[in-house]
Amino acid sequence: MTTERVCLLVEDQRPNQVRMTDALTAAFDNIRIEVAGTVKESRQWLASRASLGFTLAVIDLGLPDGSGVDIIADITGSFPNVTTIVSSIYDDDGHLFEALAAGARGYLVKNQEPEMMVHYLQRIEQGEPPLSPSIALRLLSHFRTQIRPPSDVALTGRETETLALLARGLTIAEVARHLLLSPPTVAGYVKAIYQKLNISSRAEATLHAVKRGLV
Repeated sequence: MTTERVCLLVEDQRPNQVRMTDALTAAFDNIRIEVAGTVKESRQWLASRASLGFTLAVIDLGLPDGSGVDIIADITGSFPNVTTIVSSIYDDDGHLFEALAAGARGYLVKNQEPEMMVHYLQRIEQGEPPLSPSIALRLLSHFRTQIRPPSDVALTGRETETLALLARGLTIAEVARHLLLSPPTVAGYVKAIYQKLNISSRAEATLHAVKRGLV
């Protein structure tokens, strides 16, 4: 027997509630959809599920009493295993990246054909993030502008060695032992690398190492 999937749908407009309910019902077997129309109602529902949990949340961003981003953040903090998807009329960078930063795992634009909405939702079953084409293009464009070609920035020999070892998964202490340096010295190289490449994470550092042919 298929386990019931419980979904929180946060949407204040009745036509959109019906449209998304139909899409969710078509996309998933044995789904129960609970609807909330405001931030307050959403938080009350979340409080009622504290010991029960749920599976999926589809959240509009523009709500009468606040932003759906706040609900995304609440779910991320209290229900980290829930797949939270945005359903919004907004497809600009500001709304997109604010929602992703709060923990959204997908972003769907409302003005799509119903069958396409079902198709994107079904991607969740394959572990794929449901993204409308315009959103996927925005993400690609963003990262193309954020990651500069490797030839634009020169690293010193030690910085290059450090970057290569970081990309292999070594910690700062392990890099220090490998290069016969102190951890604070290596930490200084890492800081310099991040500043020069305009990055802030090991994942971005690894990408640059790959582009430079270091791994």
